[in-house]
Amino acid sequence: MTTIRITSYGTGHDDDPAATDPVVVDTTSLHNPPDDPAVRAQLTQKTGRDIEVARYVMATPGADRLVETAMQQIRDRLGEGRHQVDVHVSCFGGRHRSVAVALELAFRLRVLHAFDGEVHVTHRHIARPILPRRSA
Repeated sequence: MTTIRITSYGTGHDDDPAATDPVVVDTTSLHNPPDDPAVRAQLTQKTGRDIEVARYVMATPGADRLVETAMQQIRDRLGEGRHQVDVHVSCFGGRHRSVAVALELAFRLRVLHAFDGEVHVTHRHIARPILPRRSA
């Protein structure tokens, strides 16, 4: 049986997941609730598991294209005959963007593409405190 392991995480925690040749999805270009004064108070303490946050993140121009690109990379790896595909989805803190995109990928694999294998999702940093931005 083929397994797809999706891991969301925050690069700001300095403990990125390890895997051989993962599909890498960088979500830092997407809208981030803590950075947006218009939604900061309502969404920052929620996570990408919350529908409001997921909708906000996925409404970013280019979000659907980012997910579809990852889906194509997953299909390519599966087409190579792999029995396990690792997908690493990152943002800075690991609570909002990476979680929302990881869940969207899992949904599309399980429901829309009727992937006949196991899809596992792990949110590595979802329960950690929100990270302060690093100064440049």
